[in-house]
Amino acid sequence: MATTTTRRLAIFLALALVMGVTRFHPSLLHHALWDASWGVFFLAGFWLRGQGRWAFPLLMVEAVLVDYFVITGLGIDFWSHYCVSAAYWFLIPSYGALWLGGSWLAKHQHGLDLTTLGLAVAALLVAEGACYLVSNGSFYWISASVPAPRSFGAWFANLGDWYLPFLEGTALYAGLGAVVHVLATQLSRAPRHSGHAPH
Repeated sequence: MATTTTRRLAIFLALALVMGVTRFHPSLLHHALWDASWGVFFLAGFWLRGQGRWAFPLLMVEAVLVDYFVITGLGIDFWSHYCVSAAYWFLIPSYGALWLGGSWLAKHQHGLDLTTLGLAVAALLVAEGACYLVSNGSFYWISASVPAPRSFGAWFANLGDWYLPFLEGTALYAGLGAVVHVLATQLSRAPRHSGHAPH
């Protein structure tokens, strides 16, 4: 879809805006919106495939900066926050899994058909599952915020508690992105009429 520099930039800025606004939600939106970060990284991998050298790092920087401003804005030291620990670095491979899932879909999709829909569902489930496993697992096993003793049984229970909410949020934004993609594709295929319509 992204064939020109202008279009790629517009897509990147739109995705960055959505992620920025929804990631700020703990302090500004009072949880009215689910954080779109996971869906944004998946869609960015799809729409900006081949642009990972600049788009992925910039989205990562934005995510960290938003977290920093939200946490410090609450009067809390960034590195003292419950969610920030050595496991925080694992957001890079976690979000990378989402990007790769979207990129894989962009490479293997066949246009607007049922095959592409099936591939999209599979890519989203695998990418979101990998992201969730890495992010949740790293937090559970590495973060000092999780009290000892730790066990695989407790971890699996934690995985089950949070999996569906994260999947629902990611699927929501990926679905909205799919609707935008279909509309944009159909509009680009619409015949262009030359001349003037009779009055």
